[in-house]
Amino acid sequence: QVQLVESGGGLVQAGGSLRLSCAASGRTFNTYAMGWFRQAPGKEREFVATMKWSGGTTYYADSVKGRFTISGDNAKNTVYLQMNSLKPEDTAVYYCAARSSAGPAVILRSNYAYDYWGQGTPVTVAS
Repeated sequence: QVQLVESGGGLVQAGGSLRLSCAASGRTFNTYAMGWFRQAPGKEREFVATMKWSGGTTYYADSVKGRFTISGDNAKNTVYLQMNSLKPEDTAVYYCAARSSAGPAVILRSNYAYDYWGQGTPVTVAS
Protein backbone atom coordinates (compact mmCIF):
# COMPACT_ATOMS: atom_id res chain seq x y z
CA GLN A 1 0.00 0.00 0.00
CA VAL A 2 1.18 3.51 -0.87
CA GLN A 3 -0.14 6.75 0.56
CA LEU A 4 0.21 10.02 -1.34
CA VAL A 5 -0.24 13.54 0.04
CA GLU A 6 -0.11 16.60 -2.21
CA SER A 7 0.73 20.11 -1.07
CA GLY A 8 1.76 23.48 -2.49
CA GLY A 9 -1.42 24.55 -4.25
CA GLY A 10 -2.89 28.01 -3.93
CA LEU A 11 -3.73 31.25 -5.70
CA VAL A 12 -1.24 32.71 -8.17
CA GLN A 13 -1.31 35.42 -10.84
CA ALA A 14 -1.07 34.54 -14.52
CA GLY A 15 2.56 34.28 -15.55
CA GLY A 16 3.63 33.25 -12.07
CA SER A 17 5.11 30.02 -10.76
CA LEU A 18 4.15 27.38 -8.24
CA ARG A 19 5.72 24.10 -7.10
CA LEU A 20 3.55 21.20 -6.03
CA SER A 21 4.85 18.40 -3.83
CA CYS A 22 3.66 14.81 -3.46
CA ALA A 23 4.96 12.97 -0.42
CA ALA A 24 4.79 9.18 -0.66
CA SER A 25 4.77 6.75 2.26
CA GLY A 26 4.26 3.03 2.74
CA ARG A 27 5.65 0.52 0.23
CA THR A 28 7.27 3.14 -1.96
CA PHE A 29 9.86 0.67 -3.28
CA ASN A 30 7.04 -0.98 -5.22
CA THR A 31 6.26 2.13 -7.26
CA TYR A 32 7.23 2.12 -10.93
CA ALA A 33 6.04 5.54 -12.04
CA MET A 34 4.47 8.72 -10.69
CA GLY A 35 1.99 10.95 -12.42
CA TRP A 36 0.31 14.32 -12.09
CA PHE A 37 -3.26 14.83 -13.28
CA ARG A 38 -5.65 17.75 -12.97
CA GLN A 39 -9.39 18.25 -12.99
CA ALA A 40 -11.27 21.51 -13.47
CA PRO A 41 -14.93 21.85 -12.37
CA GLY A 42 -17.23 20.12 -14.86
CA LYS A 43 -14.29 18.71 -16.82
CA GLU A 44 -12.69 15.30 -17.21
CA ARG A 45 -9.56 14.51 -15.27
CA GLU A 46 -6.64 15.06 -17.64
CA PHE A 47 -3.03 13.94 -17.82
CA VAL A 48 -0.35 16.50 -16.98
CA ALA A 49 3.00 14.73 -16.52
CA THR A 50 4.54 11.38 -15.56
CA MET A 51 7.93 10.10 -14.45
CA LYS A 52 9.52 6.67 -14.14
CA TRP A 53 11.60 6.23 -10.98
CA SER A 54 14.19 4.18 -12.88
CA GLY A 55 15.86 5.90 -15.82
CA GLY A 56 14.36 9.33 -15.22
CA THR A 57 12.08 9.15 -18.26
CA THR A 58 9.41 11.86 -18.31
CA TYR A 59 6.36 12.64 -20.45
CA TYR A 60 4.19 15.73 -20.62
CA ALA A 61 0.83 16.77 -21.98
CA ASP A 62 1.15 19.09 -24.97
CA SER A 63 -0.64 21.83 -23.03
CA VAL A 64 2.13 22.05 -20.41
CA LYS A 65 5.28 21.20 -22.38
CA GLY A 66 7.98 23.79 -21.85
CA ARG A 67 6.21 25.21 -18.79
CA PHE A 68 5.92 22.34 -16.28
CA THR A 69 8.64 20.00 -14.99
CA ILE A 70 8.14 16.77 -13.05
CA SER A 71 10.98 15.54 -10.83
CA GLY A 72 11.60 13.21 -7.92
CA ASP A 73 13.74 13.00 -4.80
CA ASN A 74 14.38 9.40 -3.73
CA ALA A 75 15.79 10.40 -0.34
CA LYS A 76 12.57 12.23 0.53
CA ASN A 77 10.17 9.88 -1.31
CA THR A 78 8.72 12.98 -2.88
CA VAL A 79 7.68 13.97 -6.40
CA TYR A 80 7.44 17.58 -7.52
CA LEU A 81 5.66 19.49 -10.24
CA GLN A 82 7.29 22.81 -11.01
CA MET A 83 4.79 25.01 -12.83
CA ASN A 84 6.02 28.14 -14.61
CA SER A 85 4.30 30.69 -16.86
CA LEU A 86 0.94 29.72 -15.40
CA LYS A 87 -2.22 30.46 -17.36
CA PRO A 88 -5.84 30.78 -16.19
CA GLU A 89 -6.63 27.53 -18.02
CA ASP A 90 -4.23 25.75 -15.64
CA THR A 91 -6.76 26.30 -12.84
CA ALA A 92 -7.77 22.90 -11.46
CA VAL A 93 -7.37 20.48 -8.61
CA TYR A 94 -4.05 18.71 -9.12
CA TYR A 95 -3.69 15.04 -8.18
CA CYS A 96 -0.62 12.91 -7.62
CA ALA A 97 -0.76 9.23 -8.61
CA ALA A 98 1.48 6.16 -8.39
CA ARG A 99 1.69 3.01 -10.50
CA SER A 100 3.08 -0.16 -8.91
CA SER A 101 3.93 -2.27 -11.99
CA ALA A 102 5.93 -1.81 -15.18
CA GLY A 103 4.17 -1.22 -18.47
CA PRO A 104 4.28 0.56 -21.83
CA ALA A 105 4.98 4.27 -21.55
CA VAL A 106 1.82 5.20 -23.44
CA ILE A 107 -0.45 3.88 -20.68
CA LEU A 108 1.03 6.31 -18.17
CA ARG A 109 -1.06 9.05 -19.77
CA SER A 110 -4.25 7.32 -18.63
CA ASN A 111 -6.08 7.58 -15.30
CA TYR A 112 -6.51 3.82 -15.38
CA ALA A 113 -2.75 3.16 -15.30
CA TYR A 114 -2.38 4.22 -11.67
CA ASP A 115 -3.02 2.27 -8.49
CA TYR A 116 -2.84 5.00 -5.84
CA TRP A 117 -4.09 8.58 -5.70
CA GLY A 118 -3.71 11.54 -3.38
CA GLN A 119 -6.56 13.79 -2.29
CA GLY A 120 -5.53 16.65 -4.55
CA THR A 121 -4.40 20.22 -4.06
CA PRO A 122 -6.23 23.14 -5.71
CA VAL A 123 -4.47 25.62 -7.98
CA THR A 124 -6.14 28.85 -9.04
CA VAL A 125 -4.52 31.11 -11.64
CA ALA A 126 -5.96 34.63 -11.78
CA SER A 127 -5.99 36.53 -15.07
